[in-house]
Amino acid sequence: MHGTLQTRVVRVGLCSLVVGALSLPLAGQGVSPISAGTTNGEWPTYGGDLASRRYSPLDQVNAANFNKLEIAWRFKTENLGPTPEFQFQATPLMVKGTLYFTAGSRRAAVAVDAGTGEMKWMHSIDEGPRGQAAPRRLSGRGLSYWTDGQAERILYVTPGYQLIALEAKTGDRIPSFGKDGIVDLKLEMDQEMDLVKGEVGLHSAPVVAGNTIIIGAAHMEGGAPRSRTNQKGFVRGYDVRTGKRLWIFKTIPSPGEFGNETWEKDAWTYSGNTGVWAQMTVDEELGLAYMPVELPTGDYYGGHRPGNSLFSESLVAVDLKTGQRKWHYQLVHHGIWDHDIPCAPILADLNIDGKTVKAVAQATKQGWVYVFDRVTGQPVWPIEERPVEKGDVPGEWYSPTQPFVTKPPAFERQGVAIDDLIDFTPELRAEAVKLVQQYKIGPLFTPPVVSKWEGPRATLMLPNVTGGANWQGGSLDPETNYFYIFSNTGVSALGLAPGDGVKSDMLYVRGFASDPNDKSGRPAFPNTNVQGLPLIKPPYGRITALDLNKGTLAWQIAHGDTPDNVKNHPALKGLDIPRTGRQGRIGVLTTKTLVIAGEGGMNTTPQGRGAMLRAYDKATGADAGAVYMPAPQSGSPMTYLLNGQQYITVSVSAPGFPGELIAYRLGK
Repeated sequence: MHGTLQTRVVRVGLCSLVVGALSLPLAGQGVSPISAGTTNGEWPTYGGDLASRRYSPLDQVNAANFNKLEIAWRFKTENLGPTPEFQFQATPLMVKGTLYFTAGSRRAAVAVDAGTGEMKWMHSIDEGPRGQAAPRRLSGRGLSYWTDGQAERILYVTPGYQLIALEAKTGDRIPSFGKDGIVDLKLEMDQEMDLVKGEVGLHSAPVVAGNTIIIGAAHMEGGAPRSRTNQKGFVRGYDVRTGKRLWIFKTIPSPGEFGNETWEKDAWTYSGNTGVWAQMTVDEELGLAYMPVELPTGDYYGGHRPGNSLFSESLVAVDLKTGQRKWHYQLVHHGIWDHDIPCAPILADLNIDGKTVKAVAQATKQGWVYVFDRVTGQPVWPIEERPVEKGDVPGEWYSPTQPFVTKPPAFERQGVAIDDLIDFTPELRAEAVKLVQQYKIGPLFTPPVVSKWEGPRATLMLPNVTGGANWQGGSLDPETNYFYIFSNTGVSALGLAPGDGVKSDMLYVRGFASDPNDKSGRPAFPNTNVQGLPLIKPPYGRITALDLNKGTLAWQIAHGDTPDNVKNHPALKGLDIPRTGRQGRIGVLTTKTLVIAGEGGMNTTPQGRGAMLRAYDKATGADAGAVYMPAPQSGSPMTYLLNGQQYITVSVSAPGFPGELIAYRLGK
């Protein structure tokens, strides 16, 4: 190990143990039962089941009593790490009465009693400089559980990119796995890498199916990368018993491998990223894993990587046991919009015109759900290659066409036009129209521009660079094949500035021109607000239901109360503003009757700063209740049944409010 490596295992109850307790290796063979999903009231994997449906058939909590939910317990994470955690994004698992999750600024694995929130054990390692240099720090989004029916394991990835296997009952590391319970993931990527500063990590939960662990890769945000050369985000499979690497899938193909020719001028030799930082999904019956891949280095300028660059921004299906590619579909050719494929694809058995179709549905930042036959990779409905505008950034390579989804309809607005601008009053609309004259606007796939003070200062992009959909993804009701997803409505300004050769050797990076009257020469970040109000008219946050059997829109609602800065704005005094919804990173949970999601952002209420956990009728989108949360939702909710009572958990956090996991249940 490089840097400091200090291990802490804390068991609460009978005893406490520090460092390195041994445990027996696993024995026997078996198949993981987690494909049973949530049907027994548990929540054994990050998405509820390996299909990533985020669905539970529980119905004790319903529209008649949702408002009666009470806080059963709260688990505070602020002492799990050297600093408080203000981006607590975990979704816990629940197996056999225990919740498992990651938490804290050093990403500890934690086990708590599902009924009381009392901590059973905590495992944490101090990775020293390696952890401090990690590109993906803090709590992460979760961990994985595995069993063969006898032994039980918890697996998670540290900020410093080390895979750790623990005994589920005790939190002790398993010495027969890797080296004393740890596999150094930086050592087995088939590329040279600095073990301390190598820019690769992971914040999603590893995926475990059968006896295979699948590990993706995440990097630093790529708006202004230090170099056109970076670590490659290869995906690997590991044996759950031994930690031995079973296979590697090169998301940037080497010579002789499928897709290498799409990296023109040997760009594959130095280009990096193209990792899978989102959650992955598995169909155990077919033996296929579905991998949503991000774009290469960098996010908004691709002149150093000419070509379509497979397997960037693609959905790739690989054999679970061998990693061999079975099919792929590239959703964006030569991306220059940061349209990473951001979330878990969801498996659904659709009924289309009386025929059952084994499908996989992939939500994206640009506001589409791409639906494929998950066996063959063929689109369920036509995806059309249509011409798109070619930009004029020097040295850039542009794809002449991009794939356009024809069904189902987009769940978010796409592109910026005058009709999208704020229109609360004629005066605000006129100011917005004047403001956008400084920018380039247009439909989806309008290319970025080199920023000029006299204009255009940037291209305005809607959905913005974080989506649309992002890592939280959607949820599927397997009874109706309704697909539910939260999305943000807002713009990003895509401007490019020349690389300076010092901070970055890229020809262009994301940046903006300077005001010639500003003697400091500092770049002027574009203004996309009108008197402090969003440039784009609401709703700012919405939940959409799509009928995947028909490929149609079922319903769409504004999610969340109107933010205070809008509700109390002097320019809107006396106006009746409908509920606007609010932005956030919001995952949804679907149950027998409800769609459940918390608000993002901050809200001032008589009870103090906080937000609401809301429920909607899953068939119509009608309000079905709301209860108070002390802070906005920051991790996706889940639900489970324990001793005859249904619980709903949600992770909350915000600047100034360290992360908490809150469990709700009906009052006794």
